[in-house]
Amino acid sequence: MKISICGKGGSGKSTVVTLLAQELSRRGWRVLVVDSDESNSGLHRLLGFEQPPRPLLELVGGKKNVQRELRTKFGSGEDRSGLSVLARPEVRVADLPAEHFAERDRTRLVTVGKIHQALEGCACPMGVLAREFLKKLRTADDEIVVVDMEAGIEHFGRGIETSIDAVIVVVEASFESLELAGKVRQLASDASASFIGAIVNKVDSQELASRLARELQAREIAVVGTIYHHEEIAAAGLAGEAPSSEAAQQEAAAIVDALLARGSTGR
Repeated sequence: MKISICGKGGSGKSTVVTLLAQELSRRGWRVLVVDSDESNSGLHRLLGFEQPPRPLLELVGGKKNVQRELRTKFGSGEDRSGLSVLARPEVRVADLPAEHFAERDRTRLVTVGKIHQALEGCACPMGVLAREFLKKLRTADDEIVVVDMEAGIEHFGRGIETSIDAVIVVVEASFESLELAGKVRQLASDASASFIGAIVNKVDSQELASRLARELQAREIAVVGTIYHHEEIAAAGLAGEAPSSEAAQQEAAAIVDALLARGSTGR
């Protein structure tokens, strides 16, 4: 099962990914977290890793090599949706070189690629690789994949959701976040991906959570669960440390319960 977590920048996607991964791991699942956000460099720290693994982009010769291949294929008239940069027909994380994934307890992390310098060019190679990696990725019955998507909706234009089983959007208390959630619902439908609903995040009162739920309902978006504002989570984020909050973990557990009840994991 491959679940993508998306939302606007600053909505708390990476924190939600971490809390869900922690809870799934506690329940005995093997969790693969895929870092598909080329601009966020801190997910590995939230997951408790000192260093990120080497990016998958290096396995295919680096960004410049992928850009050359893409230009060649575009020039030959190859269909954009069929572009391929991974030679192997299937991918299993256990078959990757050890330096390309980090592992701790029952959680593994892989990262697609990052933008490191100015004038580096577009992130299209990372998008193509992310889509193909997720499409070819094979998982075991006791494994769940949680993907931290890049902020916004550009990944839909790259077709990444065509390789995803379930889409969840993180919503904070802002009009922009609500509007983006509506777009995510529509784009997920257009991509024939299963849109599960929204996780309301970083709210400081039940009243505000209820108001956001009503706004989402008006946009035909179900609320999967709510994670409130917790000082411990904010402090951990500022320090670049793994979030640790009993209350937040209970909220994440309720979200996992809802996902399992929907049968979205197939377990």
